[in-house]
Amino acid sequence: MIRQYELVDMVRAYDPNLDESMLDRAYVFATQAHGDQKRASGDPYFSHPVEVAGILAGLKLDSASIATALLHDTLEDTAATRDEIEQLFGPEVAGLVEGVTKLSKISFTSTQTEQAENFRKLLIAMSVDIRVLLVKLADRLHNMRTLQFIVSPEKRARIAIETMEIYAPLAGRIGMQEMLEELQDLAFAELNSEARDSVIVRRDFLRQRTGESTDRIAVLLKETLAAKGIQATVSGREKRPYSIWAKMQRKAISFEQLSDIFGFRVIVGAVDECYGALGVIHQTWPVMPGMFKDYISIPKRNNYQSIHTTVLGPDRQRVEIQIRTADMHRLAEYGVAAHWQYKQGAGGVAPGQLHDPYNWLRELVDMIEEGDSPEQFLEYTKLNLFLDQVFCFTPAGDLIALPRGATPIDFAYAVHTDIGDSCVGCRVNGRSQPLQTELQNGDQVEIIRSKAQTPSPGWESVAITAKARAAVRKFVRQRQRGEYIALGREIAEKAFRTEDYPFTEKAVAQALKTLKLTAVDEIYEKLGRGLLTGLQLMEAAFPGIKMKAPLTPVALTALRGDGRRSRAAAIPIRGMTAGIAVHYGDCCHPLPGDRIVGIQTAGGGATIHTIDCEILEQFGNTPERWLDVSWDASGDAPDFFVGRIETTLSNEPGSLSVLSTLIAKNQGNISNLKISGRTPDFFNMLVDIEVRDVKHLNNIIAALRGSPHVSRVERTHG
Repeated sequence: MIRQYELVDMVRAYDPNLDESMLDRAYVFATQAHGDQKRASGDPYFSHPVEVAGILAGLKLDSASIATALLHDTLEDTAATRDEIEQLFGPEVAGLVEGVTKLSKISFTSTQTEQAENFRKLLIAMSVDIRVLLVKLADRLHNMRTLQFIVSPEKRARIAIETMEIYAPLAGRIGMQEMLEELQDLAFAELNSEARDSVIVRRDFLRQRTGESTDRIAVLLKETLAAKGIQATVSGREKRPYSIWAKMQRKAISFEQLSDIFGFRVIVGAVDECYGALGVIHQTWPVMPGMFKDYISIPKRNNYQSIHTTVLGPDRQRVEIQIRTADMHRLAEYGVAAHWQYKQGAGGVAPGQLHDPYNWLRELVDMIEEGDSPEQFLEYTKLNLFLDQVFCFTPAGDLIALPRGATPIDFAYAVHTDIGDSCVGCRVNGRSQPLQTELQNGDQVEIIRSKAQTPSPGWESVAITAKARAAVRKFVRQRQRGEYIALGREIAEKAFRTEDYPFTEKAVAQALKTLKLTAVDEIYEKLGRGLLTGLQLMEAAFPGIKMKAPLTPVALTALRGDGRRSRAAAIPIRGMTAGIAVHYGDCCHPLPGDRIVGIQTAGGGATIHTIDCEILEQFGNTPERWLDVSWDASGDAPDFFVGRIETTLSNEPGSLSVLSTLIAKNQGNISNLKISGRTPDFFNMLVDIEVRDVKHLNNIIAALRGSPHVSRVERTHG
């Protein structure tokens, strides 16, 4: 365990302005607070915060961070209070300790709300001061170094999974490569020890075989560069077992095919020397095709900069070489800790940085307001942490970094939420492309906008970034609630009319107490979602009321008969957004002009069926779910509905072309087509066509019947 004076000396070595008195007080306070508490290893519990402080001192953090490390478990595991810490160490340290304090035993493999909520609070604290994350990572690193002392295999596995899924990616996102790799490897040792041992055996064998060659290549690299006037420090490095295994899995290659098990770092004095060194190396040894990356020109989002190249070096061995300046190397190793500004605190972009290192964190915090639940926030966080990147450009030349696999929808929301919300199309490299197109490195993307456009619910399955998916889900959620409220109000009005009661907000409000709700809109929303029926509303608003008979299958039979039933009291459905509050049955494909009936579905609004749909027989025993509905001719409905036809075509060249041409000439659009049978002379198919109404579909059917290639065509509801 690090002694008090040793810790102070470690900090003084890089920070002559350290607050020695505060560190001494924190050391003593934590020692006394933890008292005789023991860790699983049997060591005094205080050894843990001291080791965490030592890790942070190795990262050269400020005195407040070191004091926070010493105190980080006192609020949770001792009788110490925040007020006490603030009084003794000031509000800065007290705030940091509170941010780092473990809120509960968080299990990121679980979907329990309270566990996800704890992580959400941690992210909020981190966004206020990034030092919270640095202390938390150091805390996790020491816990992983001592993981073997935990007796329960299940608990060890849970901690290792948390580390692999959350803490290691967080370290990587802020550029702390050494910590990332150690956390991953320690977790790997617990989760897949056999695979790790196998990699180590093969790596050690390779080291024994090539050990002298590695040293010789490092010397040869340095001498080759010096001969061209470039002074450089060259060192060999060895890839950790997890990194080797992960690359083998990711690229589906064998151990022998890896080119960077042993790599070399070339550190030079200036950026221009990086490119000069690259030229010398490429002139000396053949370059391996497709194995060159320039992260100096386009840094990673965590500000990592370096040139990576792989050459066929001496002895015909594949050698990976990383070329960077000393400042780049320091940032690559220690990430955000490398450019810590002691007096300015967390935040800000250091000189020479191209990206704000905390921007990704602020974006995650923005997701808190967008997400529907803490579990969704945790899902979005994992998405942001694990995905690799592509770099695309706006027409003005601005660089937009996106996860690999991102689409123009992700691009639009990355530029601005308003641009994403109004996106109707895109041009990629000057050509119109679908919004689900996967973007590639270097693509120039132009977003086409329309004031009339709103996000489509289907975008959530296309977008992959947290920001885009959360924005789409937020809009759909708000729009959906409005649709449910509007539908619910119509249902309430119909229920009041049916019972000959005047419809007023005050009358509806009488049901609030019985239904245990707080607002009239909540009643409407439950009605629209099918969680409450008009019958239940009337009984709650007017206890003891004798209800009239609702629309029943008997009434339905009358509707099917002559169609003369008055629709004055029917609920109009056009104008609702299809797929949100009102759904159109795939079983019968109702079209404007068809006689229809609605069926309330719990949690899903209403489903519209044609009056002769066979599925209606299934709801004969639940008349309270039947809605008397009609088409609203207000003109603000969706432009197209899907009608289905069944047709028999001649089995000869050009028949299918004739079918599609006739449909297109009559302003129809084929949305789906399925061949259901085929003989030497004919083939049968089902065709789904987007049409405006029944009349439009009948016009298309008439046009098809006039073609010699079409033997038969009928509308079908199946």
